[in-house]
This record gives sequence, structure tokens and C-alpha cells, in this order.
Amino acid sequence: MSTPPADPSPAGPSPASGDPDAVDVITAQWQRVRPDLETAAMATFGRVYRLAKAVGDRTERAYAAYGIGRGEFDVLATLRRSGEPYTLSPRELTATLMLTTGGMTGRLDKLEKAELLTRSPDPTDRRALRVTLTPAGLDLIDQAVGAGLVAQQAVLDGLTPAEVETLNDLLRRLLTAAS
Repeated sequence: MSTPPADPSPAGPSPASGDPDAVDVITAQWQRVRPDLETAAMATFGRVYRLAKAVGDRTERAYAAYGIGRGEFDVLATLRRSGEPYTLSPRELTATLMLTTGGMTGRLDKLEKAELLTRSPDPTDRRALRVTLTPAGLDLIDQAVGAGLVAQQAVLDGLTPAEVETLNDLLRRLLTAAS
């Protein structure tokens, strides 16, 4: 796994807030053929979906520069966030990442082969394993998380800090309502 280029792709053009976008076109088409529909939710969640996809793609490209995908990033990041000694059980990782045991095993196999983590017997339970970041894994995740944040921040650069805070507050409320 290699050191990536310094700068992920730029944010690209950002239309003024009044300029129509693809979601406006779609909702206008629905309004034309079904004027009885209220399309505000369609517009909001269409943009949320498109934004999540676009930012996810940017973030994936940032991680790919380090030779990892989202799944591997998630495992390494979860171990890193756990704090020293950066060790969890496969069960703890599976629960945190909401994966099947088979899905987790595949990710751990790949990361262990790349020498980014190790699996070793649990000293307190001979039936269990512990998964630990290696120094190379720690270095890689620290670089990859930074690159991912740079890619994400590029999207927010057109907003003021107050707008970002408002956006976070509104998204938090929507997530709560959807749960």
C-alpha cells in the first residue's frame, strides 16, 4: 500500500443556490405529470442521496490512493478510534461495523495479508482472538483519514462555518426523525 498523491480531486463548480440542478428538473417533471404530488421530500432526499453518493465517491478515491476501500478503512478506523493498544475482538468489530462474521473475516484476511493488522489469541479467553493494528496499519489509517477529510472538506468549502453548523443541526434532526 503506497503513499497517495497529496491532493484529491477538487470540489468542482458550485452553482449559486438559485440555479436549478438535476433534482429540480426531476421534481419539475413530476409536478408536470402529477401536479397532485408534494415533491419537497423528493427534492430534499434526492439531494441528500446525490450528495452522499458524490462525497462517498470522493472519499473512496482518497482511500484508494492508499490501497484500501471503504470496508478496509472502516476496520482500520474502528481499531484506531478504540485507542491504545488499538485492539478489539472480531466480535466487537463486527458489532460496531454491523457486518456478518463472514464479511468481517474477508476484510481481516485482506488487511492481515497487507500487514496492516494482526490476529492473535486473546490472553484471557483461549477461544477468542484479538485484532490489533500494526505500526504500518496505524500509519496508513492516520494518513487515509486525513486524506478522506480533505476530500470531504472540499465540498464544504463553499459554506460558512455557521452554515455548516446549521446543516449539521438539520441533518441530525432528520436522522433522529428517520430512526
